[in-house]
Amino acid sequence: MAPAPKTKEQTLNWLRTISGELSTQTLKRLEDTLSWYGDMPPGRRSAVGLVAQAGITSFISWFDDPRSTPWIAADVFGAAPRELLRSVSLQQTLQLIRVTVEVVEERVKDGGEALREAILLYSREIAFGAADVYARAAEARGLWDARLEALVVDSILSGEYDDELPSRIAALGWHGHGEVCVLVGTTPQMLDVDQLRRAARHMAADVLIGVQGNRLVLVIGRARPAPADSDDVGTAAALTFMEIAMQLEPIFGPGHLVLGHEVPNLVDASKSAKAALAGFAVARSWRNAPRPVQADDLLPERALAGDPLARATLIHRIYRPLQAHSTELLTTLWCYLDNGRSLEATARELFVHPNTVRYRLKRVSEVIGYDATGAREALILQSALIIGSISDHDGSSRRRS
Repeated sequence: MAPAPKTKEQTLNWLRTISGELSTQTLKRLEDTLSWYGDMPPGRRSAVGLVAQAGITSFISWFDDPRSTPWIAADVFGAAPRELLRSVSLQQTLQLIRVTVEVVEERVKDGGEALREAILLYSREIAFGAADVYARAAEARGLWDARLEALVVDSILSGEYDDELPSRIAALGWHGHGEVCVLVGTTPQMLDVDQLRRAARHMAADVLIGVQGNRLVLVIGRARPAPADSDDVGTAAALTFMEIAMQLEPIFGPGHLVLGHEVPNLVDASKSAKAALAGFAVARSWRNAPRPVQADDLLPERALAGDPLARATLIHRIYRPLQAHSTELLTTLWCYLDNGRSLEATARELFVHPNTVRYRLKRVSEVIGYDATGAREALILQSALIIGSISDHDGSSRRRS
């Protein structure tokens, strides 16, 4: 073995002479001690080797003149392709640094106290530098994900789909499948996105989050729980979207919270979004509106505000089914509502017994699922009758013309 160098100049010359040997020994030690390194494809293994060699070269340059422009970890990682940061974790990078330092320390142990201290200082600084590189990459990825998520939510709200939307959603790590609902409320002063996502995952759901000024929009989808969460699958899978919305309610700011109707998949989410946004715009008109409230419970207010989807829903869910089933039921319902929901007054107008009116109202409830005896549902039904009759009149006028 060559004698230990005496001066700094001799030490530098010696280090430059053995730098190739150090790189070779480092690569062999990596393969012998780090299983993940051996499992890598040849291209990535070569990139990791370049990082180790760059670290050794950078150390020699720094040891030559520590007062020169400070090296940074980005210079070391610059020898490798950018995708290496995405395929090698921070923990693996620190293992790589440790192995490289061990090899260098073993080889230069006779190089003097100053050299050993320099190696310790350099290894510490490069570990901090590596953490900084990964933190910056994670921050950049987080900002990019936030922008991409906002773009996806905007596309859903506007209903403007393109061929790239599925790939954008996949890039966000969306785990939703099957039915989707859109929930709209106010943005809290401090929105904890991570807490929101954890709460959704706990309920076997996934969310896309959009913040539009003081309005917070969630696209909620069913998610397949991870195996670790399998114990909660039975309970979580049984939750309805309204139950999910109720558990997410504390995360929203004060004010109304409106849940759109359920749609079969993410492609149709814009329909639920339009209903939720329209409901959110008029929710203040229902003095005792619950929180959260179904957008379809706000059909009268939405229709009065000019929402074409609400008008169509009232016609096709209430008016048309009654009209197709029995004009007698339709007439009885109209008389009942016009007479202030009085059974006796309705019976007198129709020349029937009050029990007959009661029976017909029960049949109405069976056909369309609304109970005319309730104040709120009576408003929904009366709105449907008015809008349906207007639609009939407009249709007949167009046919005559």
